[in-house]
Amino acid sequence: MKDRLSTLYELQLIDSQLDELEELRGDLPAAVYDLKSQIQLFEEQIEAKEDEKKKSINKRKQNDDDIERMKVNLKRFKSQLYQVRNNKEYDALTKEIDHSEGQISKLDAENNAVEDLVQKLKKEVEEIKPQLDTLAKELKEKEAELKQIVKANEREEARLRDKREKVAVKVKKPDYNTYMRIRKALNGKAVTSIARAACSGCHNVVPPQRQIEIKQNKRLFSCESCGRILVSSDIAEEVQKKIQL
Repeated sequence: MKDRLSTLYELQLIDSQLDELEELRGDLPAAVYDLKSQIQLFEEQIEAKEDEKKKSINKRKQNDDDIERMKVNLKRFKSQLYQVRNNKEYDALTKEIDHSEGQISKLDAENNAVEDLVQKLKKEVEEIKPQLDTLAKELKEKEAELKQIVKANEREEARLRDKREKVAVKVKKPDYNTYMRIRKALNGKAVTSIARAACSGCHNVVPPQRQIEIKQNKRLFSCESCGRILVSSDIAEEVQKKIQL
């Protein structure tokens, strides 16, 4: 059991060191993630607007082709007016002429609206691009800063992660699951020692009888106040002397 407790405490010491290295990065990882998300959002907006603009331009071209075709038909209908032989033919032609003129007017109006939309989309894209450039520049600076910090601690972090892997395989699976659950819930610190008759995690006093039981190293005990796993000061001292972090 003593080895079991010692291994858990050793794992905690290693993880605490890794947490300190992580803290050196500050809010840079979150800032980089946020900037990438904003850039992606702007890029998606630009892509959507460019796609809509392309479809609008194609629609205007199609309308222009339809207008040209209708104008040819309109010219033909008007020339046929001089060749009609009765009122029925005249009425049919004038109906076609009115319909064609109406369609041409409708398509012209639609083209005007399409042109307004194209210009609006173009302006919106032009407004977004400078914002995108600013974000991209900021992202480049943040990534460079983060890379510098990561590189400065790269060797030490690799050493600690290698050591952690070797220690973690010695921890029983139920213990490891409990350790990770507490670690996640209590800001990284799952295993603490007793210092001055109190839990060094939450600083609440541990009852005398419980202190005696913990010092015997015969089973796992948790702090009644914070829920962290408690080890005796003897184990804490032994582990700290044994490992070199």
